[in-house]
Amino acid sequence: MKSILLALMSILFVSCFGDNEAQKQVDYTTQNEKEIVDYIAKNKLNAIKTGTGLYYVINEPGTGDQPKATSNVTVAYKGYFTNGSVFDESKPEGISFGLNQVIKGWTEGIPFFKKGGSGVLLIPAHLGYGGNATGPIPGGSVLIFDVKLISVN
Repeated sequence: MKSILLALMSILFVSCFGDNEAQKQVDYTTQNEKEIVDYIAKNKLNAIKTGTGLYYVINEPGTGDQPKATSNVTVAYKGYFTNGSVFDESKPEGISFGLNQVIKGWTEGIPFFKKGGSGVLLIPAHLGYGGNATGPIPGGSVLIFDVKLISVN
C-alpha cells in the first residue's frame, strides 16, 4: 500500500513539474525586434512594419491577382537567418500551399504581393515557430524569406 501511495505522489510531483516548465515560455519579442531593426539598418532596407511585428519589403509589387490569407498560392523562396545562413530554399518553379497552412508570418506577409511580385519578409519568432526548434531552425529565431509570388491558384 505504501508503495502505491508513493508511486501516486511521484506521478503527481512529476506532472506538476511538467506544468511549471510549460508555463516558462520565453518571450523573444524585444530580442527579435532589435535583431530585425539592426538587420534592416545594416542592409539598408526600406521595410514596413505591421501591427503584429512583421516587417516586409516590396521589391516588385507584381501586377496580377492579390491573394487573401486563405488563398492557395505558388511561391519561390529562400529562407535564411540574419547572419545569412540559409535554412531552406525552394526550386525556381516554387511550391504550392494554402496560406492558412503555413507560419503566421507567411499568412500575413504573402498577401502584400500581387502575382509576379517579390520582396522580403522579416519574421519574428512569434509569427514563425515561436520558442520551438524545428529542423535546422532554433527556437526563438528571426526568419528572413526572399519571396516571389508566382501565382494565386
